[in-house]
Amino acid sequence: MPRFIVEQAFFSDMDLPTHEKGDHLFRKIISNNAEKGVTWVKSYVGRDRTRAFFVYDAPGPDEILQAGECNRLPIDDITEVSVLDPYFYLGIGESGRKTVPPSHLRTPWLPFSYLIA
Repeated sequence: MPRFIVEQAFFSDMDLPTHEKGDHLFRKIISNNAEKGVTWVKSYVGRDRTRAFFVYDAPGPDEILQAGECNRLPIDDITEVSVLDPYFYLGIGESGRKTVPPSHLRTPWLPFSYLIA
C-alpha cells in the first residue's frame, strides 16, 4: 500500500477533546477513512501549531482527498513517500560488504561509537 504525507493548516484554537466526545470524533474519522481504504498511521503538529502533517497509507491521493471531504478536514498538500531507514545502512563499507556484525545493526538506542567500533 502506498504511503503519503498529508499537510494541512492547523489552527491553534482547534478543539481536540480527550474525553468521550474526542473518542467519538476520532472513531468517526477512522471509520470514514476506512470506507475509502485510507489508514491514518500517525500525525505531527508543528511547534508553532500552524501546520499538521499526517502519515497515511492509501490506494492513492484521490482516496485521501475523498476521506478529507467526508471528515471536513481541508488538505493543502499530498506527497507520496517511501521509507528511508538510516539504520539499514550502518555497517556497510565502501565495498558494499558488512563491516559490523548484523546483531549491531538497527539498534538506534546504542551509542553511535559502539556501532562503528
